[in-house]
Amino acid sequence: MVKLNKIYTRTGDDGTTGLAGGDRVSKTDLRVEAYGVVDETNSFIGVARLSTADMPELDPILAAIQNALFDLGADLASPGTPEELGYEPLRVTQKQVDDLEHAIDALNAGLQPLKSFVLPGGSPASAALHVARTVSRRAERLMVALNQREHGGINPAAMRYINRLSDLLFVAARVANDNGASDVLWVPGKDR
Repeated sequence: MVKLNKIYTRTGDDGTTGLAGGDRVSKTDLRVEAYGVVDETNSFIGVARLSTADMPELDPILAAIQNALFDLGADLASPGTPEELGYEPLRVTQKQVDDLEHAIDALNAGLQPLKSFVLPGGSPASAALHVARTVSRRAERLMVALNQREHGGINPAAMRYINRLSDLLFVAARVANDNGASDVLWVPGKDR
């Protein structure tokens, strides 16, 4: 397990950081950027949860996602195979993807179908979830670029997880808007 006695180590003062297997890479490396934006997504979900604590249909799902995003970060920080690393790395699993899909289906079941795009807003929880959604899409783009750079070397379940996450956050934002009743809808050309 993780043990953090000392918060600063000075090992990153040269602009590098350590991956889970011990390799040092630039803090600007695509892999570091990808798991950094996953962490940023997690932080925005934490902000959203300040407004969802009284929403039993949402808050436990978001809490589970926050934990799973640490799994995703660990997955991304552990390139290579167990043989190369000398240990079994933590990987996102298909079950975690399935859990997201089940949650999306359950939350979406109570929503009216959309007839327009939704603008971010409505309630504080919804607005925060939309921010988390857009940040998760940035994480996905970085993971796709990393996967291309590494010729498919990223865990396929991790790729599916990050793709489903933005869908879950979109549906959750609608649920946080009184099950879509308070959604702010886009009106094309309204202010021309």
